Amino acid sequence: MRITERKIDDIVVLSLVGRLTINDGVDLLRETVTSVVRQGNPKVVLNMSQVPYIDSPALGELVHCLMLARGAKGAVKLAGVNGRVVNLLTIMKLTAEFDTHDTEQQALASYLATA
Repeated sequence: MRITERKIDDIVVLSLVGRLTINDGVDLLRETVTSVVRQGNPKVVLNMSQVPYIDSPALGELVHCLMLARGAKGAVKLAGVNGRVVNLLTIMKLTAEFDTHDTEQQALASYLATA
């Protein structure tokens, strides 16, 4: 798992590349989102278009990241999620918790719509 970070206005976009599992990426995701939020950037977009697989513990970490951002008056929005992630969110009854978008541009625009 690799994560690249860039900032667009007051929104941090984290682009994830690779499998997101308990053994590969969960700790990196936690550390990255925690660092971003603690630096005063609670508006986060996770671009997951390059994530082919996610396991249940990784989904738990996504929830943790969402709660961390919400605690700082922000949010974590998901972009480019594949069918596996959507299915996992549905099975775990989390579709109402996550703001998901087909593209990164749509996720960024949704922050402007709620400003």
